[in-house]
Amino acid sequence: MQHHGIINPVCHPRVDTSAAHAAAKDEYNNLRLPVIDLVTSALQHENYVDQLKEVFRMKRRLQIMKT
Repeated sequence: MQHHGIINPVCHPRVDTSAAHAAAKDEYNNLRLPVIDLVTSALQHENYVDQLKEVFRMKRRLQIMKT
């Protein structure tokens, strides 16, 4: 309930945003690190351009599968 621009704290429980942020950050890092490892590995090959193309083709296929 709102009264003169002040929100009633009883109606709006506090959310631990730092815990939510930490959980989201961990999830993001866990999802992204395998791609970085694949790119690093691809760059070590003579045909790194083809290797990188394959990495990003795989990533795109995974995105399509999730939708």
